Amino acid sequence: MNGLTGKKMQKIFEALVPEPVCGDARNLVEYCCFRFLSRDGADIHPSLKDPAFQRLIFITMLAWENPYTNDLSNNSEKASLQSKLVTEEAFVRIAPAVSGVVDRPVVHNLFKALAKDQSGISLSSWLTYINEFIRVREGKRSYQIPEFPQILGERILCIGSNSKQPVLKWEGNMAWPGKLTLTDKAIYFEAVGLLGEKRAMRMDLTHQGLKVEKAKVGPLGSALFDSAVSISSVSESNSWILEFIDLGGEMRRDVWHALISEIIALHKFTHEYGPDDSDESLFHVYGAHKGKERATTSAINGIARLQALQYMRKLLDDPIKLVQFSYLRNAPHSDLVLQTLAVNYWGGPLVTGFVNTRNQPETQSSEEMSDGSNSINHVFDIDGSVYLRKWMKSPSWASSNSINFWKNTSTKGLILSKNLVVADMSLIERAAEISKQKYRVEEKTQATIDAATLQGIPSNVDLFKELFFPFTLTVRNFEKLRRWEEPPLTVAFLSLTYTIIFRNLLSYVFPMMLMILAVGMLTIRGLKEQGRLGRSFGKVTIRDQPPSNTIQKIIAVKDAMRDVENFLQQVNVALLKIRSVFLSGHPQITTEVALVLLASATALLVVPFKYILSFLLFDLFTRELEFRREMVRKFMKFLRERWNAVPAAPVSVLPYENEESRSQIYLKESNDQSKSQENNISGKSSR
Repeated sequence: MNGLTGKKMQKIFEALVPEPVCGDARNLVEYCCFRFLSRDGADIHPSLKDPAFQRLIFITMLAWENPYTNDLSNNSEKASLQSKLVTEEAFVRIAPAVSGVVDRPVVHNLFKALAKDQSGISLSSWLTYINEFIRVREGKRSYQIPEFPQILGERILCIGSNSKQPVLKWEGNMAWPGKLTLTDKAIYFEAVGLLGEKRAMRMDLTHQGLKVEKAKVGPLGSALFDSAVSISSVSESNSWILEFIDLGGEMRRDVWHALISEIIALHKFTHEYGPDDSDESLFHVYGAHKGKERATTSAINGIARLQALQYMRKLLDDPIKLVQFSYLRNAPHSDLVLQTLAVNYWGGPLVTGFVNTRNQPETQSSEEMSDGSNSINHVFDIDGSVYLRKWMKSPSWASSNSINFWKNTSTKGLILSKNLVVADMSLIERAAEISKQKYRVEEKTQATIDAATLQGIPSNVDLFKELFFPFTLTVRNFEKLRRWEEPPLTVAFLSLTYTIIFRNLLSYVFPMMLMILAVGMLTIRGLKEQGRLGRSFGKVTIRDQPPSNTIQKIIAVKDAMRDVENFLQQVNVALLKIRSVFLSGHPQITTEVALVLLASATALLVVPFKYILSFLLFDLFTRELEFRREMVRKFMKFLRERWNAVPAAPVSVLPYENEESRSQIYLKESNDQSKSQENNISGKSSR
């Protein structure tokens, strides 16, 4: 790769790194590979089109996996490459280093897609994937620009127009076929009318608040076809429902859902983690003004890779796992990965001002580091690139995990670039590994929850909602008071409540409630006996479902049963988790809960109850106010994380036993007992 002999490269490597690092042959393989790759900073490595380079990268992955073997150097072994497989560890280490091949946050998912049922990636799968990716990227340049004036400044990513697999846009009960075009900023639809005329429509995907979901469509408002995508906005009433007809399955819809989600997630990422386009500080950091372009190019490459896998028919069940921005939006514990991506895209050397910035994190006092609002300063990549503090708009930068991560960014390896580190990991790799480890813990917990979910028990949802409506209305009105939607009523309620508390009238509240309830019941009885309430008073009334055929009724009943079943499963899981806490299924959490209970009991014994109640009331009515909102959000996030870490108690399901099986078991046990008694008697008589 580097135009030098192996011995010469080894001598250079040994002169650059300490003894423990150069003693591992894998590190030498990494150095030879990364040194060549670090020479070019293009979005897609220019040598990737070369078949010899493609095979060389495959051989490099095999060499990294088995660095002490001589098999790969023999000419007779070239044919045997077809039978060799690259393992996940080697693919994850080498493949992301080649620009354009894969993004580090989704490299494990790409390996699963390429390997499928095999234990590794074969040479044929590797070459096919690279060639398909290059073909898709070059094919985008030949796209014909539709007749849209807005599209001139945008890059076309995908065009959905196929006579065998049309795209339909649903408007009410009507579906219009047309041509769909996805760009890096918007989605366009050219509807073909009955007379051949075209209606052009555009939806901007850069706005915040957009939501894309899988949807079901059908004639007359029915949900018969599960092949559509819904794009809607929270702030606007404009929404699109697009159906992607695919005679070969539903993966076409899923791929388009992933493509649109990736563009929306890209602009959410640049809005939340990137500086504004008009920010003058962009020119204080070298190359920062190209950060948004780098993020966009990364998303475009991810979309091209997804399309290449679609042509290869090697998609995962959820294609979103193969495009990084959409995946990170839905993946747990992904804040650190998004932060490292932001530093990677917008970070760079300082070109003006901020002379002493490099030393600021080390000069902060311990009190400042303990305060989330003051502990965030400029962060630095491993190559010294700086990401300014004023660009940190996301609340995730103030979390303790983020602060601890950016305080420990030193590396023991040889840094060739911010993304290429020999014998160590880059910051993106570290963040992705931390996210993966935390996700594995949650997966183990989720496995216990999945094992605890049971099927079953249909119910009448509409009747339940109607019976529960008085309680729902009470809770809704109380929420209005708590959120200060009507301040005079909230002030009056708090004044009355605190008067009752501090006037020591709490002992009279419950008896008064019972008296009011009794008087109300007797009053209703008297009015009903007088016939003044009408015959229909007290009846529960629910509305019938709209007229539908048998299939629609079956689907509606199935959906209702699924909703109730999911609710019961969630309740059962919560109860099993509580059982696990009380029975020490997770000793650490059990200890924490016990300490909280002891502290609560101590507070109730020492502090008068009226002061505790007044404090709880104050806490309840100030959670939504501006000065407490962020603190409450962090606390609730902490509680959710601890709750998700609690495993469910094990559940065992015994086989069904009817009366006949029970009687057979009883007869068998009685026969065994009689035989044992006879054996004992015969043994005694023989003596």
